[in-house]
Formats: sequence, structure tokens, C-alpha cells
Amino acid sequence: MAEPVYPRPQLVREHWESLNGEWKFTFDNERRFEHPSDSIEWPLRIKVPFPPESQASGVGDRGFNRICWYERQFQIKADGQLVLLHFGAVDYRARVWVNGYLVAEHEGGHTPFWADITRALNASGEQTVTVCAEDDPFDLAKPRGKQDWQLEPHSIWYPRTTGIWQSVWLEKIPTTYIQKLRWTPHFDGFEIGCETLVVGELEDGLSIEVHISHGDKTLADDRYAIIGGEAHRKIALSDPGIDDSRNELLWSPERPTLLNARVTLWHGSRKIDEVTSYTALRSVNINRDRFMLNGRPYQLRLVLDQGYWSDTLLTAPSDDALRQDVELAKAMGFNGVRKHQKIEDPRYLYWADKLGLVVWEEMPSAYRFSPTAVERQVREWMEVIERDYSHPCVIVWVPFNESWGVPNLTSTQSHRNAVEALYHLTRTLDSTRPVIGNDGWEASATDILGIHDYDPDPAGLLSRYGSASQTQDLFDRRRPGGRILTLDGYPHRGQPIMLTEFGGIAYTKDAPPGAENKDWGYSKEHTPEALLDHYAALLDVVNNTSIFSGYCYTQFTDTFQEANGLLYADRTPKIPLEQISRATRSTRNTALNSDNLD
Repeated sequence: MAEPVYPRPQLVREHWESLNGEWKFTFDNERRFEHPSDSIEWPLRIKVPFPPESQASGVGDRGFNRICWYERQFQIKADGQLVLLHFGAVDYRARVWVNGYLVAEHEGGHTPFWADITRALNASGEQTVTVCAEDDPFDLAKPRGKQDWQLEPHSIWYPRTTGIWQSVWLEKIPTTYIQKLRWTPHFDGFEIGCETLVVGELEDGLSIEVHISHGDKTLADDRYAIIGGEAHRKIALSDPGIDDSRNELLWSPERPTLLNARVTLWHGSRKIDEVTSYTALRSVNINRDRFMLNGRPYQLRLVLDQGYWSDTLLTAPSDDALRQDVELAKAMGFNGVRKHQKIEDPRYLYWADKLGLVVWEEMPSAYRFSPTAVERQVREWMEVIERDYSHPCVIVWVPFNESWGVPNLTSTQSHRNAVEALYHLTRTLDSTRPVIGNDGWEASATDILGIHDYDPDPAGLLSRYGSASQTQDLFDRRRPGGRILTLDGYPHRGQPIMLTEFGGIAYTKDAPPGAENKDWGYSKEHTPEALLDHYAALLDVVNNTSIFSGYCYTQFTDTFQEANGLLYADRTPKIPLEQISRATRSTRNTALNSDNLD
């Protein structure tokens, strides 16, 4: 078994311990238990962090389970330090006890939480952690993404995920410590913004030392006073002034330069805490009808990625599997992914940062509109932005998709208000990235107009989008998917137009022509050669249509009943990767070619 990797890649400490592995487990759909002292029976064992619906967990139960309990023992002593217990994600509502003491409660299935468990520890060092996870499979008013509310996956929805599905770990830290780091690149000034939050005993004389390097070269080594527990600074880097030298320090998919950081907390001359991190210098913004990366037009070639595996569901089989997914997307000629209806594990974002792949981050949808649904989405979306703000690979935020959760945008003002509120909230929390209020159609407040159009005929796409002079006609008359593209009162204001879902060509080697095929897709081909020809024809239109400044092809892999991936579910290519890449990159218009960055 591979050594565990630190789950939080942008704030790493040396001393930590993974709690992944075997835990005691039971379902409790009858609500028999309320507390660890209730003589809980443990008939099952589960392998954390795989959810109980997955085969890899050792449980493999995909029924309608509302409540489950976990427990395991571990050894640790505080020894005058603090001990923190971290959870990457627990779906949907979690309560956590250590040695019978309630130490944490959290609601939201996609975001991390932690607890200071120091006071709950036994002096002997023998400890017990117990977790209760509640996840109503029929609740459509919570952000649930692609998790099906029917017993068997249907259409475009997949098996449910209950309970712990990302890493659990411990770390020992000093009583005064660095709790938060936040990096903001300032491209125009060749500066890196660093925000640090220190908590604990805030004595006079505390300071933060920030060391930033690229390879063996030190770019900054500065110390700042901690005032009120915080330090906010812009760190100036030496601007080489010449394009070639300047580009060596800029992050892009073609040249993913990361700047290593070491942040040390001092009290006078005494070192108290130290973490390692990384950042990057890059900018993303909109200039009229073009998406801009590092001040230059950049054509986005994205693939829609559901982030599922057959045996492990939403949880990646390993860190190597996350790296492989990034490598495969790049090998197929894409420069980015749209993580669809999933907040991905931070380790995926690490590999996207390191290897060079841009990511559109999209909030998992609820499927019912109510004040409760809005409250849940707002709270969790704020946690998502906080978690992933510092990743250079994340370039666009998408709070809503295809009007899911806000189905009456054309007629109900409160639904419109929800989209506009999330758009403006997102821009308030992060002014450095574009935001798509509602991707696919019925757009109002948005920085990019995303269109979903699954017409399988390349000629049909060309007739709709082939000429920039057709733009007004497109918004006035055309209705891909039967939906208006912009709501009344929100005409196209010149934002970039992107085809953010198209294709969806199904092919499976297990279903020959004429056979009953239960595998789902928007259109179907029956040989690899036909799939390649169809894909290449669609990409030839989309890549060479001047109206689009980017696209997202559906999709990366087959996912359960959907057979419309370029890869099978096990990540085996249906077509040789080099042939997919050649079709993906079929750009004749050099003005739109994102490889021409230098």
C-alpha cells in the first residue's frame, strides 16, 4: 500500500497521522442510537475514506440508508501541544465524538471541517473517535450533485455517497499556530498577496517569515509583524521585464510554474510553527469577448469530468489515480476540465496546479427551490471558495448549472434573485476570477455565456454558430435545448460565448450494432473509427468557429450507465490518445490557438 499523502496540499505540516483505513461501521436507519454510549453494535467493517455504497469500502450497500456510524481507536498524547482532527468531507451532516465528548458538528457534504480535540484526550494515549453521518437520500433541497434519489442510477444521475468520503487525519501543533494561508496573484504588479491568520496566545513580538522560491532561486524572504492575529502583505517579485524571462515565472497549462513557499511563525527569535505551501503568478479575466490568461487571449479546451470511479464512486482510488486523470486530460489535448457537479478532492487540484490544467469549479446542485435549499447552498459555496481560493488552476466559479434548483427562472423572481445573489456573492468573495451565474441557458448575471447544445450533427452546429454576424439572431431566436439563452432584461453584453456542453457521443465495445443498449448517451456510434470521425467533425466546427472563445466536450470517462466518455470507466482510451489529441487541437484560426502563448 502506498504511503499516505498529506491531504491539504497548500498548508502542509511535518507532523501528522492519517486515520484512513479500517473503522467499525453500522447503519442506523431506525435511529436506535444518539450517542456513542448507547451500546452501539458494530456488525461491519469499512475502509475509510471509501463510502459505504462503494465496493472498495468493503460494505457495498447502495440501498436507501439515512444514518451510519463509524468508530475507531487511535493513539496520541498532546504533550503540551494541540491535537487537531480533520475531515476532508462527510456527506451530509456529521457529528463527531472523541472519548464520548462531542467535539464537532458540520453540515455540508463537500467541504472540510476540523476540531481541536486536545481537552477530550485520555492521558493514557488510548483514544476513540466516533462519527455519526446523516444523509437523507430523498432530500432534494440539499446540494447533492449527481447523487440519484432513485434506487438504481438513471439517466444522468449516479449512485449515492453517504458518510466519510475524503481523508481523515490528525496533526499535532503548537498552542499558537498558523491556521490559514491565502494567496492572491497580482499579475500587473508582479506581486503575490499573502494573508496569514494566526490563532492561540497572541503575544507581542509575533511575526511571520515568508520565503518564496523558484527552484534554487529565492524570490522573496521577508518578515512581517502579526497584528491582531493577522498579516496581510503584497510581496513584490522582481519583474524580468522581457517576455521570455517573464513567462518563465508565469503559470499556465503549457508552463505550470509553481512558486514554493515556506511560512514560519516566530516569537522574537524563537520559532513556533512552520508550514510549507505554494502559489503561482497568473491572471484570469475577461476582455470583451475573450477569456484572458496572463493578459493574452486564451482558447479554453475543456472536457467535462464527473469525477467518479466504478469501485470507489466519488472517492478517488488513490492519489496516483488523481494524478492520472490530470495526465489523461492533457494527453487528450485538453487544457482544462469542468468538474461537473462535484467539489473535487484538493489533491486533484494540487496535481492540476503542478502539471498544468485549468479547472472550472461548479457547485453541486439541489433539485428543489426553498429557503432551506438556498441557505444550504450559500453556506457550503462560501466554504468551497474559502477552501480552493489559492489554487492557481481554478479559473472560473459556477454556482448554478442548467437552472437546477432554480427551475422557474423565466417566471419566478425569487429564482432569478438566487442566481444573481450567488453571482454577486462569489464576485465579492473572489474578485480575481470570472463567475458564471447559471451555466447552459437562461443566463442573467454572468461573466461568460455558456451554451449547452447536444446537436450530434456538425452541420447543425455550424449553421447555428458558424458566423459571428449571427450572434444577435442566436440570442433572439435560437433555443438550444428548448431554453432561451438569456433572460429578459439581460441581453448579451459582449461577454465571451462558450459551448460548455456538447458531444456526448456514446460508444461501448459491449453493445454491437442492433443490440439492445442500456448505455446512455446523446448520440451513439458503434465502432471506434466512427466515434473518432464523429468527434473530429464536431471539434473541427467548434475549434474553428470565431463566435466561441472556449468549449467543454462531454465527457472525460464513461460513468455508470453513461457510455459517452472518451475513456472507459477504468480510464482505458476508446481511441488512441494521440488521435483524440489531434482532433481536440484542430485549430486552424491561429488567433484562437491557446498554444501560441509566447
